[in-house]
Amino acid sequence: MPIDPKLSDILVCPLCKGKLTYVREPEELICKFDKLAYPVRENIPVMLESEARKLSLEDIESIA
Repeated sequence: MPIDPKLSDILVCPLCKGKLTYVREPEELICKFDKLAYPVRENIPVMLESEARKLSLEDIESIA
């Protein structure tokens, strides 16, 4: 079950305060600027840099 669209509209990257892109599989919020993927666990975004996954250039290009 995806996160609430209203919540995803107001969430921003904790580092740059930029817009995040929600990706259903794997369930993550992506910051293209910082190249980080924040996990969503049990419909709760984990907005901690220490929990984020670093993205490669190929990862970012594959996100529509």
